[in-house]
Amino acid sequence: MTHWSLVFLIILIALIFDFINGFHDAANSIATIVSTRVLSPFRAVLWSAFFNFVAAFVFGTAVARTVGRGFVNVNQVTAWVILAGLLGAIAWDLITWWWGLPTSSTHALIGGYAGAAVAHAQWTRGFQHSLDGLILGEWPLTILFIFCAPLIGLISAYVLMIAIHWLFRKSSPAKMDLYFRKLQLISAALFSLSHGSNDAQKTMGIITGVLVTSRLQKTFDVQPWVVLAAGGAIALGTLSGGWRIVHTVGGRLTRLRPRSGFCAETGAAGAVFLATRLGLPVSTTHAIAGAIAGVGSIQRIKAVRWGIAANIMWAWVLTIPAASIIAWLAYSLLRSILNF
Repeated sequence: MTHWSLVFLIILIALIFDFINGFHDAANSIATIVSTRVLSPFRAVLWSAFFNFVAAFVFGTAVARTVGRGFVNVNQVTAWVILAGLLGAIAWDLITWWWGLPTSSTHALIGGYAGAAVAHAQWTRGFQHSLDGLILGEWPLTILFIFCAPLIGLISAYVLMIAIHWLFRKSSPAKMDLYFRKLQLISAALFSLSHGSNDAQKTMGIITGVLVTSRLQKTFDVQPWVVLAAGGAIALGTLSGGWRIVHTVGGRLTRLRPRSGFCAETGAAGAVFLATRLGLPVSTTHAIAGAIAGVGSIQRIKAVRWGIAANIMWAWVLTIPAASIIAWLAYSLLRSILNF
């Protein structure tokens, strides 16, 4: 395989990952608005895809820089490392999609990237230098946000629900839902914007990393065509839906009404926007699942199906190591077969 064909292949696979990210995480953006029946599934994905696409052009590229340079030693990165990392992330996303579990495409990508870098260091410098492929960088804050994002979403949504119940204390539930069926369009748009602002940038970071390691550009600057391609891919992925995960997030975790859907989406969007502002890649899955648990628990603790929540949590914990292992195996297999 020639150098240029390898670069083209990796960029194509990166955009495929972005597409899979879109349909895997489509549940995050549309599950609440579909389960409350404010919009039909088709209209919901159109609504979400539009704001996913717009977000790629509005919120800068700080997250892209973090993903490209904040976790892995760029001196240890090659095109093959990026390819194996993407394969690890895609494989884990597809496995969890098949199981219907709303896991984090963000952490799958970070884990895959790290696993491939470790494999490269082992092959080129020996087992004792395995961790040379990693840098401390953004790992502490990113790991912290695995736990903080759902908590911020949960607390924000819980507080919003309390405030809304107090403000509308003289209104009947039916009248409240009449208002919030319209307001949920805004909250769904906000959450889709937050999703696009964070998730599309991860693919931008990977593609820019390919361009830099292949010496097609000297500095880590995200090009306009990369922004357009990544934003378009995630929007198309969202359009394809992700109905297995929509069912888990929007229906099985707790019962939602328009007012609780509004609070969940708004609370989760706040958590993701905060991370984007800090330049951190964060999981929209974690944020929305925590927010949905928050609005469910305000009725009563048993309103949340904590067994399903526990399964989701286990998937979160396993994502980085699982994607790392798959990427490590992918790199080792590619190196053994192609002898590069």
